[in-house]
Amino acid sequence: MTTDLWMVTWCAALTLAIPNIYIAGYAVLVPGAVRWGVGNRDESFSMPDWVERSKRAHANMVENLAPFAILVLVAHISGKANETTAFYSTVFFWSRVAHFAVYAAGIPYVRTLVFTVGLIAELRILRQLF
Repeated sequence: MTTDLWMVTWCAALTLAIPNIYIAGYAVLVPGAVRWGVGNRDESFSMPDWVERSKRAHANMVENLAPFAILVLVAHISGKANETTAFYSTVFFWSRVAHFAVYAAGIPYVRTLVFTVGLIAELRILRQLF
């Protein structure tokens, strides 16, 4: 499997892993959250800020995974995957790891910076398609 496809795979794994982090936050930090999680979720809880930020980081990852995966798959299928797409796929993955960590930690300007790095990586992959 190519580096590009591995990075899509690792991004999918990251997307699947992130909820476990904030679910653990619910279970450990909020009394009654386990009962709430297996119930109908009619009540609302005040969650710690890092839990809410983790949820938003996950939503952001879900939103960005589809365009990234499409770009990599089109590059792969069209035969345009190369060292550049492999490099920027890797940059995208690590920027998303950093984005989650920085977002969950609540570091505002760095969050935007690492998001932008990931966006530029996607645009550089897109450029290889033309």
